[in-house]
Amino acid sequence: MSNMLVQRPTTRASAPKPQSILIVGCGIAGPVLASLLLRSPGPASSLPHITILERNPSFISSGQNIDIRGIGKQIIRLLDLEDEIKRSTTGEEGVQFVDENNRCWAEFAVDKSGKVETGTSDVEILRGRLAQIFLDKAERLSKDVQDRGGKGVEFIFEDSLESLHQDEGKAHVQLANGGERSFDLVVGADGLHSRTRKLAFGNEAEGCLKKLHMFAAFLSMPKEDEDGEWRSWFHAPGGVSIMLRPSGTKEKSTVLILLADKSGIIADQLAGSERSIPAQKKLVMSKLNRIGWQEQRLTKAVEAADDFYFDVTAQVNLAKWSHGRVVLLGDAGQVYLT
Repeated sequence: MSNMLVQRPTTRASAPKPQSILIVGCGIAGPVLASLLLRSPGPASSLPHITILERNPSFISSGQNIDIRGIGKQIIRLLDLEDEIKRSTTGEEGVQFVDENNRCWAEFAVDKSGKVETGTSDVEILRGRLAQIFLDKAERLSKDVQDRGGKGVEFIFEDSLESLHQDEGKAHVQLANGGERSFDLVVGADGLHSRTRKLAFGNEAEGCLKKLHMFAAFLSMPKEDEDGEWRSWFHAPGGVSIMLRPSGTKEKSTVLILLADKSGIIADQLAGSERSIPAQKKLVMSKLNRIGWQEQRLTKAVEAADDFYFDVTAQVNLAKWSHGRVVLLGDAGQVYLT
């Protein structure tokens, strides 16, 4: 017996606890990140428990055209969404530069092969439509993970961050309606005016927005026969630039209005009412006065639009995109236009 080997009982290492991740913002970047994380290798029980927090009652279904190029195409292929997204594009044939009489002075057609980058990508899609596709994908992946024993994604709408602090173990957040929660990682995907950035970076975030001396307004309006499938781009005196674009539907066209503000006059006019939609509309309509191109139609469209969006164009300048257990993603970290 003394020569017999005695085997000691072995203990099996316990599986690591899945990380808890809070993603603030349910626009484009947030659901895409959630989907990529849920596709990570390993059993469902090891995948992160993701919470997506959105201050609006639901995801925002409006927004301007988005052109998907370069790394964006790689991501939609990785998520098996390329075919679905291409079926949902606006069908824009290219861009035409027009004058006040709607005469075309130059045009650049889309390269539908995707091999040559022109002003119009071969994948042009409205932001709201793209956001819906990404959200649907995240929900499908979440259900699959939950069916296999994982946590998947918890969606919280109509709530927002009130405060955020960190210690060695967790990032702790106070929600406006949902009490205090703790996470291993917080991802700020909440856009140009990110509250996550302000709470996490503090003084470092002060003054990080570099204004680009331009404001942008987006809206949709009823489509007319002459709108066609080309983007019409008109430049008016006084720093007004207007793009009229197809939406991919028979019912509406989309409009992007750019207002140059090198002197800061527009910023001064909006001081104290920057987030007031009536004040924004009034300012935009005043800039459309006597532009000489579709003036009455555009003015009526701005006044009636229920999807009107207006903001400053800016760039986020930060020395780094992470602070402890908080990281910034998408427009919250670096953006060139709204």
